[in-house]
Amino acid sequence: MSGDGDSAGAERSGARGELAGQTVVVVGGSAGIGLETARQVRAAGGELVLVARNAERLRRAADELRPLSTAVFDAFDTERMERFLGELPGRVDHVLVTAGSPAYTPLDDLDLTDAGRDFGGRLAMVLAVARASRGKVRAGGALLFIGGTGGRRPAPGMAVTGALTAALPALVANLALEVAPVRVNLIAAGFVDTPLSASLLGDQLEARREALRKTLPIGRVVGPADVAALAVHLMVNDALTGATYDIDGGQQLLAH
Repeated sequence: MSGDGDSAGAERSGARGELAGQTVVVVGGSAGIGLETARQVRAAGGELVLVARNAERLRRAADELRPLSTAVFDAFDTERMERFLGELPGRVDHVLVTAGSPAYTPLDDLDLTDAGRDFGGRLAMVLAVARASRGKVRAGGALLFIGGTGGRRPAPGMAVTGALTAALPALVANLALEVAPVRVNLIAAGFVDTPLSASLLGDQLEARREALRKTLPIGRVVGPADVAALAVHLMVNDALTGATYDIDGGQQLLAH
């Protein structure tokens, strides 16, 4: 958590208790966008169910946030995902899924098994969450998925990520009709300053931050709190479904 920006995000989304009496399942809730959204849900008066792959990180998140329950499994395990959601006691109000990371691999270096998992596994995970939500998520509640904007510009190494970037909005729009009155939306993020970004960029991270500070129309780097505030809004505003919401600080407007 980066301090001032994250605290401001929590204040923006949560001071009014907008989620009081509601339960939010956060898949990928032990780090990054998922963890910050969980914090903002708690600040908004909501209860939590946290899911993550890493048991130690999940334990630390649970110590901080005191969720109703936790579960450790890989979100790409669709059978486990459906069983987990189906076995939750009672109904829940919203499900946020942040699992999955972008793949930037040139064609010559591409492992087809990995590519199939990155693409097909991600779509299957979304389908599993949607199917299991029927009868589990209350009418008017929300399913939220995290995608990206970077794959909209074709470039070497972007084949799998670009295909996913195009596929997810279409999938979400169709699911919004199939699982209604549960709502389904996609958050498409640009660069977000998370531990995942740090792991991908390594020693190039600070240069990337500085370049974005100088070029983005908002004059700063997008952080997890910004995305979390949007996620909470999409939970609260029950007029929103079937759409993709970009959050990139204007990154797409820049010439590349």
